[in-house]
Amino acid sequence: MFGSRPLRVPVGPDAHRWSTFRGERTLVVAARTVTSTVRVLETLPALLCDDARVSVVFAHDPTSAFDEGVLDLLHAAGCRVAPWEQLTHLTPDLILTASENVDVPEGDCPVLVLPHGVGFQKLVPDSRSARERLSGVVPDALLESGRAWLAISHPAQEEQLLATHPKAAGRTLLVGDPCFDELVGSRSRRAVYREALGVEEHQRLVMVSSTWGPTSLLGRRPDLLPRLLARLPGDGHRVGAIIHPNVWSAHGAWQIRTLQAAALDAGLLLIPAVHAWRPALVAADVLIGDHGSVTLYGASTGRPVLLAAFGDDAVPGTAVHHLASLAPRLDVRGDLLQQVEDAVREHTPERYAAVAAQAFAEPGHALARLRTALYELLELPEPSAPRPASPVLPLPDPPAAPVTSWQVSTGVTQDAATPVVSVRRFPAAVTAYGDTPPESATLFTHLASLDDEHDRRLAESASVLARRQPAPTPVAALRWIADTLAELPGSLLTASAVRAGGYLIGIRDGRVVEAAATGPALDPSLPAAVVYACLRAGLPLDGTEVTLRIGGVRDEDVLLRLRPAPPTGQPPPVRRGTRAQPSRPSNRRRSA
Repeated sequence: MFGSRPLRVPVGPDAHRWSTFRGERTLVVAARTVTSTVRVLETLPALLCDDARVSVVFAHDPTSAFDEGVLDLLHAAGCRVAPWEQLTHLTPDLILTASENVDVPEGDCPVLVLPHGVGFQKLVPDSRSARERLSGVVPDALLESGRAWLAISHPAQEEQLLATHPKAAGRTLLVGDPCFDELVGSRSRRAVYREALGVEEHQRLVMVSSTWGPTSLLGRRPDLLPRLLARLPGDGHRVGAIIHPNVWSAHGAWQIRTLQAAALDAGLLLIPAVHAWRPALVAADVLIGDHGSVTLYGASTGRPVLLAAFGDDAVPGTAVHHLASLAPRLDVRGDLLQQVEDAVREHTPERYAAVAAQAFAEPGHALARLRTALYELLELPEPSAPRPASPVLPLPDPPAAPVTSWQVSTGVTQDAATPVVSVRRFPAAVTAYGDTPPESATLFTHLASLDDEHDRRLAESASVLARRQPAPTPVAALRWIADTLAELPGSLLTASAVRAGGYLIGIRDGRVVEAAATGPALDPSLPAAVVYACLRAGLPLDGTEVTLRIGGVRDEDVLLRLRPAPPTGQPPPVRRGTRAQPSRPSNRRRSA
């Protein structure tokens, strides 16, 4: 197994025979959990770049409950990994880790411990006993040995540490927080990150962050993600989730995706556990969180925050506890849309400035300070190259699948010269978590599915079927319309975009409507919703111009015309017939 055999190079009794780079010092990175390993991998390259004097190897400590994924992460990064047992036979010049709970072997080399979150803000189970301990603090024996150095981001953390662990006196290094510096330095790329995530300019990105454990947001509210997706109109909102790596490690990606299957089908942006959470946080418009470090990072970088959970394992007097006294609480049973809108509207950039000042001292200098500390512990002159600056964050990969079915509400207003058709769409996969508005004289509801819907029950129940990709020609679009109406007798309308421009909407009675819309290309189910609403409201379909209001955030002008009957030799008209009554999924509301 990868990492299970002792290394012969760049460390080992005869490593000098095989090494290309002859390092003057050996740095061993102790990797115990995914969270702590990621923090080192994100920080170390900027500290040691272009310096062949330092040989770096990773030692895998497999004793954590959150060990799953560590070796895969190191292997993917191209690291040389030694089994933990080999560490007792090495003579490293420095051991670096972001896990305070490693069983460091005896020796005299220093041990530099980086935080893998923000300070000492949480009580966690102690793996050596049945008690709880303060996260981030190494065992007293290592403090007593005089080998340990704890990197901190604020002097208040040293005061807190000395009050609970007096043996830490003189063992702290004030370096700042490289992750916070990266978040602040990458704010200018916010639009680029949003585009990479597939978030449109007019959409509000609601990011949900959960730490691990029973008091975390997902530990207490596992249904919050589908509930948000069911209550926030899909055309104006995207919902993402940043889940602590310990949850991924402890429960596995399969379990997480199974528990959040409805949310994923509804378009949830499930952010990968490694690296991608930082650009996703920069891209967010509002953050719903708990007492985890991501919530504190978000608030400190200026994001509006709503707290959906806050555990009693958060340590009083810390910055995150201060945040809890300032941030509004989310009422998960209340109007989620209104609470999100209120959080954005009432937020000011200075709202959490005091919280940031309590957590992060002298921002912007963390990497430079950390490099100085690293080389002092290695007893090497610091390189003459310029000190590292905080890099901008890389682009994330889009982590969401497209929504394939929508519950659509349409309303028609005819007071103005041009009728207004208002459309609000919610993913059909989460309708069990929301309330479908009742039909009235001015409000109509229907189910719309795209042609790549994998749930056959939804496709058979849909009033509107739409083709996701534009048809190459109008003839191809008409053929697809006819075939789809014949295959799915429960549908009332079918719609397809045409590659050259415009949309064709086929009605079961044989008529075909041509729709032209202003603005960027639309999901064809939207012009189909206009035709559906006009049919229900009794508006003419030939020569009618309407304003399409999408999710209350975007208006487009749509012109409808009836397509003339095709001449001889063209595809036959859509089959006439009455609409059959389709079978409905038992857990979904009946649509018009």
